[in-house]
Amino acid sequence: MINHNVFNSTTARKVTNQLGMFSVVEYVKDISVSPASAQTAYFMSKMGVHKRQVIATLNQQGVILQAGAMQMVVGDVQMNTNIKGAGDFMKKWVGSKVTKESAIKPRYFGSGQVILEPTYKYILLEDIAKWNGSIVIEDGMFLACQDSVEMKVVGRSSFSSAVAGGEGLFNTSLMGSGIVALESPVPAEELLVFDIINDTLKIDGNMAIAWSNSLQFTVERSSKTLIGSAASGEGLVNVYRGTGRVLVAPVS
Repeated sequence: MINHNVFNSTTARKVTNQLGMFSVVEYVKDISVSPASAQTAYFMSKMGVHKRQVIATLNQQGVILQAGAMQMVVGDVQMNTNIKGAGDFMKKWVGSKVTKESAIKPRYFGSGQVILEPTYKYILLEDIAKWNGSIVIEDGMFLACQDSVEMKVVGRSSFSSAVAGGEGLFNTSLMGSGIVALESPVPAEELLVFDIINDTLKIDGNMAIAWSNSLQFTVERSSKTLIGSAASGEGLVNVYRGTGRVLVAPVS
C-alpha cells in the first residue's frame, strides 16, 4: 500500500479537471525557480503559462500513453504494448509514417496511478461518446486514452481537402468508447465548440483542431463563382458537413 499527496491541493498545485480515470494537476505557481528566472516565472504564471500533469487512476483498467509520456507508476500496475501481433504492428508502423505518431505505445494496466510527464500544453479531456463515436485529431495532440479506445489512421475523402485545406492527407482517429487526454495548443476557454446537426460549418483556414469522423470534410470556394470568391476576399474555405462536433481554435 502507498499513501501519497498527489491529489492534494497546495499553494503550488491543484486539480483543475477530472473525467473518468483521468485527472489534470496544474502547477499554478512555479516556486522551484532561481533568482535569475523568478521574474520570467512570475509573468508566465500571470498569463496562465503553467505546467500541467495528467494522472490516470487505474482500478483493474488499462490506459494507453504516448511513447515516453510516463513519469511515475504507483501501485500494482503492469506494462505491455498496444501491439496485438505482426499484422497489427505493420499497420501501426505504416500509420506512424503518415501521422507522425509513434507506432508502438505503452499500455499500463492494473490498480494504481500512472503519472505522466508535465507539459506546458493545455490538456483536453474528451468523451468519445460526445463525438458520434469517433474523433479525428491534429497530429501531435494524442497524449493518453483508456484502452477501450481504438486508434486508427483515416485519410481524406478528397485530395482537395488535404492539399488546399492544409490538414494533410492522413490523421489519427480515436473511436469506440472511453475518455481521451489530448494536448491542445490553446486552452479550453478559447476553443469554440460547434455541434452540427445535418448542417454545414465553413472555416477560413485550418483552425479546427479536432472533429467528428462522421463529418464530411471538403475544401470549397467561399462563393459559387470565382468572381464572388474574389470579391469576398476569402477564396477557399474548409467545409465540415453532416452531423458531429468540431473544435476550433480561433486565436491560434
